[in-house]
Amino acid sequence: MTLHAASREALSLAEERLGEVLADADATVSSSVGDELLSVVDLLDREIGLRRAVSDASATPEARTELVRRLFDGKLSEPALKVLDAVAGSRWSSPRELTDGLEELGRSALLTAAEKTGNVDTVESQLFQVARIVAGAPELETALSDLAGPADAKRTLVRGLFADKVDVVTETLVEQVVRRAKGRGVGIGLDKLVKLAAERRERSVAYVTSANALTDEQTAQLGAKLDDLYGRPIALHVEVDPRLGGGLVVRVGDEVIDGSAAGQLAALRRRLARA
Repeated sequence: MTLHAASREALSLAEERLGEVLADADATVSSSVGDELLSVVDLLDREIGLRRAVSDASATPEARTELVRRLFDGKLSEPALKVLDAVAGSRWSSPRELTDGLEELGRSALLTAAEKTGNVDTVESQLFQVARIVAGAPELETALSDLAGPADAKRTLVRGLFADKVDVVTETLVEQVVRRAKGRGVGIGLDKLVKLAAERRERSVAYVTSANALTDEQTAQLGAKLDDLYGRPIALHVEVDPRLGGGLVVRVGDEVIDGSAAGQLAALRRRLARA
């Protein structure tokens, strides 16, 4: 998510408020706040006039906060309203960036709930698996990303595929990505969620593609080497692709370490071509 300066400052203030609100809250409250904030995101996506009113820089912060309270008081919990107070009371660069920032806050609240139950590792792993399932089924990604597709139909499809198979936080986050894909590709949104979940544990994500399945010992050794290489804990997500011929390909952020047989052969061909 790319935000302009004013929106970055507004999001930072709202994140501080969210942290205060959830500091002593249990997992149930944290999850509820996340669900409520994401429900407001859905509303603002549908109601462009309301979205503009909540982010109207010509109105005073007090007026915008009063508008939010008038709309949602009695419909949302007090913790969620306190976060919305911070959102409405700040200056955002555009109505769309306000909505994107609010979505970030909702996701953060849900991941906080997963942390409080000790399930954040599971959620991260499940998000990765869902992302790989979608990436491996182009027709499914097309259906989930279809701008003309009814939101309810997409939600039903997601629940049919993953309900009772994943953590409730995972399911909610996946549904939100699908609802807000807007042609940008569900797979991209899911990969961002994987990264966000990993960052909650102050880790980075290493996407590892191996020609053969790795043993537990090999996985542990690779993880230790990457931790040393990058100077921080690295979350490993491993896929098997026999087409590599042998070895591994490791991607961390924009950096790719290609130790596969196919990659080495391609590099040799490039050197020969230059010669």
